[in-house]
Amino acid sequence: MPHPRYLHIMSLERAVRAKLAGKRDPEQEKQAQSWMEEILGEKFPKGVAYEDHIRDGQVLCRLMNKISPGSVAKINTSGGQFKMMENINLFQQAIKNYGVADVDVFQTVDLWEKKDIAQVTTTLFSLGRATYKHPEWSGPYLGPKPSDECKREFTEEQLRAGETIIGLQAGQNKGATQAGQNLGAGRKILLGK
Repeated sequence: MPHPRYLHIMSLERAVRAKLAGKRDPEQEKQAQSWMEEILGEKFPKGVAYEDHIRDGQVLCRLMNKISPGSVAKINTSGGQFKMMENINLFQQAIKNYGVADVDVFQTVDLWEKKDIAQVTTTLFSLGRATYKHPEWSGPYLGPKPSDECKREFTEEQLRAGETIIGLQAGQNKGATQAGQNLGAGRKILLGK
């Protein structure tokens, strides 16, 4: 009989896996897969799960090389799990260099050990959005276009005029008070004899 603590850890792990699986969005995964298929010019194999097909990083590296030629210099096609995990790391480095923020990049174990496939899909959407920033990219996009910067220019006169205005954050409360608020029982002071 396993130790009760071990059973508790196993049930927590199962609960975490269930929660992560619940975050997955099959529609987003389908969009990400279609986007990759269109860029690569090949369909994913029938009957093979999306995460299983991209798990060794080869597809991701080839995808990145289509988006940004030469961004992944060498793609490992054999050599065991460490070489395949290296593919994932090479893809991650390439997308960071392409403009995907660190915070949007999945961890290697998220894909290799299938710990958080939803995060992998989120990373692909981040890569899809990053392509909008590269005018040399003429292929398909994934996800909504990021908003453009709305830079404003003010004259010296406008800036000086703003200095005379006291904002509401500067302590003005427009006559609001706490009068009449009873926040619990009244205070009683008892003096002993």
